[in-house]
Amino acid sequence: MASFTSAPNPRFPMSAPATRLGVLLGPFDLGSEGLGGWIILDEPELYLTRGDILVPDLAGWRREHMPALPRDAALTLPPDWVCEVLSPSTEVRDHGRKMEVYAREGVKHLWFVDPRIQTLEVFALRDGTWERLGSYTGDAQVRAEPFEVKNMNLHSLWGR
Repeated sequence: MASFTSAPNPRFPMSAPATRLGVLLGPFDLGSEGLGGWIILDEPELYLTRGDILVPDLAGWRREHMPALPRDAALTLPPDWVCEVLSPSTEVRDHGRKMEVYAREGVKHLWFVDPRIQTLEVFALRDGTWERLGSYTGDAQVRAEPFEVKNMNLHSLWGR
């Protein structure tokens, strides 16, 4: 059984952007601002096929795939969207093995947030392969799949 849960917890500079991103995407989960249709969770424990256990920084499920939160502590349903916040200790694993597992499991959208260089990378799974849709830096205004209906200012992630 492969497990990716043993990585040390991120230090504050790595965890703050994930928290801020969760706040920015809150209307998709809460159904406010005319949005909704998602369940978005911080650090859900995913028990996937082939014994892979992953804990992404953020993950989201369209409500048509997961209408309500399961009562179990771990989830077996792959998310529709995942975001990984990169750090020196996780970057190779996030861009390598975890990316492969997410593709195999059919996760449709993958974001990488790198607070060190203030970058958001956006990928979509097309025919089983990750297609890079864009890379955004600094204070860019972004409309990124699957949340492209809402404009997001990256400045908010960096806390400057």
